[in-house]
Amino acid sequence: MAFIQCDFYSDVLGLSSSMYVILPQNAQSQIGMESRAAQKKHKTLFLLHGLSDDHTIWLRRTSIERYAAPLGLAVVMPAAGRSFYSNMASGGDYWTFVSEELPALARSFFPLSDRREDNFVAGLSMGGYGAFKLALNKPEQYAAAASLSGALDVSPFEERAPEDFKRIYGTAAVAEALPNNLFLAAQELKASCRPIPELYQYCGTEDFLYEDNLKFRRHAEQLGLPLTYTEGSGDHSWAYWDAYIQRVLEWLPLGD
Repeated sequence: MAFIQCDFYSDVLGLSSSMYVILPQNAQSQIGMESRAAQKKHKTLFLLHGLSDDHTIWLRRTSIERYAAPLGLAVVMPAAGRSFYSNMASGGDYWTFVSEELPALARSFFPLSDRREDNFVAGLSMGGYGAFKLALNKPEQYAAAASLSGALDVSPFEERAPEDFKRIYGTAAVAEALPNNLFLAAQELKASCRPIPELYQYCGTEDFLYEDNLKFRRHAEQLGLPLTYTEGSGDHSWAYWDAYIQRVLEWLPLGD
């Protein structure tokens, strides 16, 4: 695998930003690594970080490079601050950045496929919310999405972190509207004629977000969305996210 740190200027954010990118590489002599790369544009996983982290966290806390190597899968890990992948009331337009500018920039820098069936998104906690937000609001762009311990219901966030909530959404009305409300986004998608991505959801039973995840699971199942749900004993920690990102990679519809 080739690992690249990419620093760039974002017109949407009006500032310099960063992303880490893992690119497939054909290599025969890397000790302890199996590598594979297609001779065409790469299938891509956009991998999102949580509220207290940044674009470096997946490489620092997991072996994502090693996990992705035998799959011939590119991995794009952007920096999004404490934005909840939203156009912030007091901050940058991170929703526009991650849903529009980031994919276009990444494909202009690297040989990444723009076909829906070759693009996937996943994340943990705030990033799990971001992953489902992208999949449900931009279903033409992603074939599948995975949320690990996702903060999928933003309504309790106002009480849990009022200052962050005000800075990100401003008002409850904004948080409860599209594209921020995942329950409404799922309902609108199901009622439309748009393609529906495959969804994977995991949360630990001791996680403080467990009840929020159960609420989204019930909603998705009532709508008949294609959801694979898993849970197990665990809290909000990397011991579980490292294990479950491997399951996500096994689950992704990568084909040949």
